[in-house]
Amino acid sequence: MTKTAAAVSALLILLQLLSSASAQEVGDKEAAGACAACGGLIFMLIAILVINIAILVWVARDAKARGIASPAAWLILIFFTGLLGLIIYVLSRPSGALEKCTHCGNKRMKAMAKCPHCGN
Repeated sequence: MTKTAAAVSALLILLQLLSSASAQEVGDKEAAGACAACGGLIFMLIAILVINIAILVWVARDAKARGIASPAAWLILIFFTGLLGLIIYVLSRPSGALEKCTHCGNKRMKAMAKCPHCGN
């Protein structure tokens, strides 16, 4: 084997090694990107879950303060319909100013004769 043939052979082997390493790096980058996308998706799902729970807690407290007879029905509606159910609740709930009850300290509507929390 001549020096030129040996040099060409060594160069081809080096190029093959570099291209396979380059392909592996691209595969690693794609895997890292896929992992990051999966992590972002999981974060978004957790954020949506936390926001939905916060909305449900707010609706439960607001419905009780406004003396709505069946707040559980509103919670079920909002749980299954999300933002649309929240909009329907806000538009259909009894309107009026809320004030603190002098006996229990919870919020109640001014127009209510009795506090829905303590009954006074």
